[in-house]
Amino acid sequence: MDVDPSYLEFVNIREHASFVHRNDKPGAQKVAEDAIKSAVARAAVLEKILVKEVDITKKALVIGGGVAGLSAAIDLAEQGFEVHLVEKSPTIGGKMAQLDRTFPTDDCSI
Repeated sequence: MDVDPSYLEFVNIREHASFVHRNDKPGAQKVAEDAIKSAVARAAVLEKILVKEVDITKKALVIGGGVAGLSAAIDLAEQGFEVHLVEKSPTIGGKMAQLDRTFPTDDCSI
């Protein structure tokens, strides 16, 4: 039987009850029961979510030319995206460009 994902409601008893209240078993039981009751109440009013397929324009805007932004831009470009990189400074590199050496190799950062 296939269940439409629109009608699924999840409860994470392990993380929200058992783990948090591991030293209080009656408390864990109460939290788990409340979480399940809440999920059932939410599930009772769920409505079908219509899925719409749209074409993807393989363009990306990356804001910030620091290490993370440059890494994201390279990864996207390697996947065939046209990448536009925006940086507020006249140079790229972010905080990394301000360092004279990097750990652990002690190499020049620029």
